[in-house]
Amino acid sequence: MTRSVFLAILILLFSHSALRGQNVEVFLVTCGPGTATYSIYGHSALRIINHEKESDLVYNWGVFDFGTPNFVWKFARGRLDYMLGVYPYDKFLRDYFLEERWVILQKINLEHDELNKLLMLIAENMKPENISYRYDFFYDNCSTRIRDLLEKALGEDLFYPPEESAKKMLSFRELIRGYQRPYQWLNFGIDLLMGSPADRKADVRNKMFLPLEMQNTLSSSLIRQDSKMTPLLQNSIIELDFESPALKARVLTSPPIVFSIFMILIILLSGLVKDKKINLGIDVFVFSVFSLLAVFMIFFNFFTEHHELKLNPNIIWLNPLIIICLVCLICDKPGRIWYRTVFYIALAYLVFPLFFPHMSNSAFVPLILILLVRSSIRSEFSWNPFSKPYLT
Repeated sequence: MTRSVFLAILILLFSHSALRGQNVEVFLVTCGPGTATYSIYGHSALRIINHEKESDLVYNWGVFDFGTPNFVWKFARGRLDYMLGVYPYDKFLRDYFLEERWVILQKINLEHDELNKLLMLIAENMKPENISYRYDFFYDNCSTRIRDLLEKALGEDLFYPPEESAKKMLSFRELIRGYQRPYQWLNFGIDLLMGSPADRKADVRNKMFLPLEMQNTLSSSLIRQDSKMTPLLQNSIIELDFESPALKARVLTSPPIVFSIFMILIILLSGLVKDKKINLGIDVFVFSVFSLLAVFMIFFNFFTEHHELKLNPNIIWLNPLIIICLVCLICDKPGRIWYRTVFYIALAYLVFPLFFPHMSNSAFVPLILILLVRSSIRSEFSWNPFSKPYLT
């Protein structure tokens, strides 16, 4: 038995002991956003203090192992398991102190029977066959696990605040954009890969996949105890007081500006450069980049278990026909029918943001225009003055 396995068993046994006893308090732990990509949405956990056993532990459903074999591949396929981690509260707090992220505690107002049921559910969750779970960003993560436990422990005695009107209700995509706004390249990448499931409206329960949203919702929730309505959470206790990262979006290096500059460069080269070999090199580069994006669209639409990445409308303009165009370039084949099809599809897609602005990103427009310019040249349209000099 290795030392790490031995320590893990000790902590597991200790945590089972911490879940027994009369004098137990449970706190919702909410942590502020960090600057690392995985931390910008904040974090949630439970703190359980057993005064009889003199234990103070954090139950954290956001644990994953970077050392997992084929980690990146499993994450891309949507087959990466997260797990419940249990460790001393002071260690948890120290980690967030080093990351300079605020931490707020709120005691969960539970009567004896409710508390015991919650502790039993957590103990069941800690069994070896239950301790790991298949992570889902929207529906099964570190926050929703806590929400689900509270719902099971309290049943019909838990009351969430009233739903917002349909017009005010935000989609999953709109909710996460609020956290991604300073990270424009991340926001672009997520908008590119996220499919139509992200555009479903998130009701008061579903928006709790975000830790700060769960904190706000549960802070306004009530529980029925002895025929009286009581707040679910007590007043906040600030454990660590740091300002949330105040990052400003850099306009000049944002995706729309960068891609627009690249688009202008492509248009200038298309008009000024007449050499056939140079234009071939330009097109091989351009269609290689778009072919790679098309491969991403194929993979995430059909070969991943991330349901939020499926049914992605971007696969319309980043379609497999672009790959055929690249093959035609490499094999020195005309392929006008393929270039023209890519051109017409991209042209039609330009109107998509007018009808579905919430599903698009302004950085897509210059990319689509680049695809239009180079595919129109290879299509040899009679109206295109860039085509004739070197393609006939």
